[in-house]
Amino acid sequence: MTNRYESVACGGMDVHYKFSTVTWRDELGGIVLRERLDHTDRSRLLDQMAGWPKGVPLVMEASFGWGWLSDVATGLGLEVCLSNCYKVEQMRKARGWVKTNKKDADLLSLLAFEVTPWWRVWRAPAAVRDRRERIRHRADLVAIQTETKNRIHAVFHRHGVFHEFSDLFGGKGRRFLLGLCHDGRHAGGVLSDGALEALRGQVSLLLHLRGELAFLARGLRANLERDALTKRLTGIPGIGLILSHVMRAEIGRIERFGGHRSLASYSLLAPRSSETGEPRPGRAPRGRHLGRQGNRTLKWAFIEAAHGAVRHGGKWRAMFDRYTDGGKKSRGRGYIKVARELVKVVYVVWAKGATYTETPPPRPGSRRRRRKAKRTSRSGTGQPCTAMVGA
Repeated sequence: MTNRYESVACGGMDVHYKFSTVTWRDELGGIVLRERLDHTDRSRLLDQMAGWPKGVPLVMEASFGWGWLSDVATGLGLEVCLSNCYKVEQMRKARGWVKTNKKDADLLSLLAFEVTPWWRVWRAPAAVRDRRERIRHRADLVAIQTETKNRIHAVFHRHGVFHEFSDLFGGKGRRFLLGLCHDGRHAGGVLSDGALEALRGQVSLLLHLRGELAFLARGLRANLERDALTKRLTGIPGIGLILSHVMRAEIGRIERFGGHRSLASYSLLAPRSSETGEPRPGRAPRGRHLGRQGNRTLKWAFIEAAHGAVRHGGKWRAMFDRYTDGGKKSRGRGYIKVARELVKVVYVVWAKGATYTETPPPRPGSRRRRRKAKRTSRSGTGQPCTAMVGA
């Protein structure tokens, strides 16, 4: 009996929720066969994938739902590669192909023949994806909590309920809410049955969300005590417990970035311009904007850290004031500038295992370092200058 995968050199898999379409090609790029993979029957799926050729690249798109299927394929000895879905879309448009399941699988199977892996992206391991799952779950809960608070304010607005608390959801404000939920009485009268029922439901949901967030915070705090990297990240101004875990999860592995510029581009914090024509010295380039294809969660984390760093003061506040004329104009651009500088600091702290200091040490070979070495050699320590320069 002949093996139908004998001449297969690479494959492409178009992944959907309940099924996938797979195209296999030979060394010359010809299509050997196409097949459909059913996800709902797990035992049949494992049997089918166990017969696939080992050691040949199988390309998937890095879109929603690739994680569990790539883990199954890797566990069976298959070589899974992830492709950038935006670049693949542009490649499909350039070829003038229509978008169908069969065509998408055909296109993905062609990527392995490219001279350079311009299409390839990092496949986050299961541990990194699990950490992201926890952090993003917390972000979802915070968003629901904010929405619930807004609905409580809306009930107050619709029914003329007034209060004098600076924070309605602080200690005194919560006691006021619980008392209002008990009998619906307030200074202006009594809430109707429908409004009281809605308020009780929203307050009950808010208390439950607070409990879930407190539980997650305890887990993150316990993990912080064991994670040396997260401890170093929390030493950077503006980066606290939550943001350090967000950056740890979303970056995943710092070695996949060639430098802080690559990390800034991935974090959507590398401004780019879009203009042509004659250059005009002295005029700011038009069309400057942040990119849209990257990690938006990481962008949010660095912007939040920039707000905290500016409140921290020091050089971060001075940098913000310098770009915003003391906070009078373009405050958003000022925070972006601070966030971009924080990207550089995070990269150095992570990649070099360094600890953040307000005044960074002089770079090797710099004039300040040579002067420091010269002063040390004259102080009578008996150590040569070269030893201090290399220290």
